[in-house]
Amino acid sequence: KSFRRAGLPLFIEDYSAAEDVFTRAVPILGFVFIAEMLGAIKLSWSPLANVGAALGGLAILLGSFGIANRVRGRRFLALPERVGRTEIALFVFLPAVLPLIFGGQVRSALVTVAGNALLVAVLYLVIGYGLLSTLRWGAMRLLSQLALSLASLARAVPLLLLFALVLFMTNEMWQVTSTVTPGVLLVTAALLVGFGTLFLIAELPAEVRARERAHSAGAPLSGRQRVNVGLLMFTSHALQVLIVSVAMGGFFVLFGAIAIRPEVLNTWIGSNGNELLGFDFLGERARVTDELLRVSGAIAAFSGLYYAIAVLTDATYRAQFMDRLTRELRATFQARARYLELRAAERLR
Repeated sequence: KSFRRAGLPLFIEDYSAAEDVFTRAVPILGFVFIAEMLGAIKLSWSPLANVGAALGGLAILLGSFGIANRVRGRRFLALPERVGRTEIALFVFLPAVLPLIFGGQVRSALVTVAGNALLVAVLYLVIGYGLLSTLRWGAMRLLSQLALSLASLARAVPLLLLFALVLFMTNEMWQVTSTVTPGVLLVTAALLVGFGTLFLIAELPAEVRARERAHSAGAPLSGRQRVNVGLLMFTSHALQVLIVSVAMGGFFVLFGAIAIRPEVLNTWIGSNGNELLGFDFLGERARVTDELLRVSGAIAAFSGLYYAIAVLTDATYRAQFMDRLTRELRATFQARARYLELRAAERLR
């Protein structure tokens, strides 16, 4: 449990897909398995025929599942204690038989197989690599991450704010963001996020190996355990980048609503902008426009990219970010070393 709370469930030895991953996903798999009785229906049939087909499909699914249970010596409708290859194969392929039996729907059968296989893969990645535990760890530490992010942001403010203000006060920035379609803006933001993510992923293996060499105490990590540590570090870093981006975007929305007057906006983009929200501020009307949100969002994305790179390349930011995380990982690695010693002692008894 301590490893799960630390966001590193794969530090548990003998962590297996059958007993620790898919067994925890039984409710999801069972719900989807039962719901796929609808694969037996066909839109061109009458409602009564579709009801009969759905009930027949349900009978086939439950009957096949029950037979598999009886072959293994379990009760007919007993839930599996472990979900191994046989259960996964039944989940992926058995529902695909229904569209073939009822109406010869080959395309529907292939889609069912592909969808079920994709669901199994996603569940394996999410549960098997501890993504849920990592996200839970990140959510529990959100306040401390917020404090750390704002402290780092305070150090970065002089250069980052100067860079952002120059962008914000240029008419070209407003003209570009106000004329492009929302789809182009989203693609641009996705490219910036993707670039920052790739940069971080490229740096993580070296960081994980450094933590392992410093704290593993002669017990090397497995490949999956290294991935688990990498996910933990990625989540911590991504939370900080998100907080910094939101803070920068929010600041410029507020600043622009107060400082950018309609006549200035008209000079820059040829109109007063599409006002979404207005309020009185010290006797003046502050305006939040669609154009302001676009510019602030773009600057937030640029700021997040800058911060993501700076934290891993600048010595000052890097030390502040890594020191806290390293202390936490050191404690977990020490707990792992004691855990492995206890397991070895038990085996010798």
